[in-house]
Amino acid sequence: MTDSLRLSRRHAAGAPSARGLLFTVLGEFVLPNGSTAWTSALIDAIARLGVEEKNVRQALMRTAADGWLASERVGRRTRWRLTPAAEQMLTEGTQRIYGFTGTASGWDGQWLLALARVPETDRPARHRLRTRMTWAGFGSPEPGVWISPHSDRVAEARRILAEADARVFVARQVDGYDDAAMARQAWDLDGLEEDYETFIAEFSDRPEEDPVADLTGLVHAWRRFPWVDPVLPESLLPQPWRGTRAAGLFHRRHDEWSAAAQTAWAAINL
Repeated sequence: MTDSLRLSRRHAAGAPSARGLLFTVLGEFVLPNGSTAWTSALIDAIARLGVEEKNVRQALMRTAADGWLASERVGRRTRWRLTPAAEQMLTEGTQRIYGFTGTASGWDGQWLLALARVPETDRPARHRLRTRMTWAGFGSPEPGVWISPHSDRVAEARRILAEADARVFVARQVDGYDDAAMARQAWDLDGLEEDYETFIAEFSDRPEEDPVADLTGLVHAWRRFPWVDPVLPESLLPQPWRGTRAAGLFHRRHDEWSAAAQTAWAAINL
């Protein structure tokens, strides 16, 4: 995976920056509307969330330099077009965002277990391993041990661990140890619940004001969860799990706000 792709995935997951907001706007408004947008429209949309014009322009330049946008001059104006790679990345991200419900359905009790060793002295490799395994939904209950209840992700685990001294297994506990306790040891579920509570508090009673800003803010606040939540089965989660409530709130608000926001976007992207 290239450095630019890793960077883009972080921004696509809701990094709090002008570039992160740009990816949100690209996925929510540009992708479903012909994959093109004027500079003025992008500046207008992102400025509604308090970002200065110069920062939006810098984000556009950096995103284009990474191969996600292409520009063309039309008279005195600049029009941006998503590249094929950007369309694929944003389409996959959109499917992940809107298909995310906060929990996995059913579980057969089997864990995908990876034992991975990276030399203590190779800190960049250790960081890469931790970042990639975390993005893929794996948790680490002990140093060098990674687990996931999604036992069908063997190929993904092997791909991520290709540069490490690693072994991958599918296993089931037989000693009566509490699976939910191991999940709490492997993932920061308390911290994740606090993040869900923050989302719920922000959007539960929020009236619609500026359609473009409201929808962008909603999607931007939500889009990180499908990447940082390991999507555990209900039997491994605290009950009631705040992620389920937050997912319902996101989909409800998105349904309520989307039509007006798309109409408003069309008006500024003329």
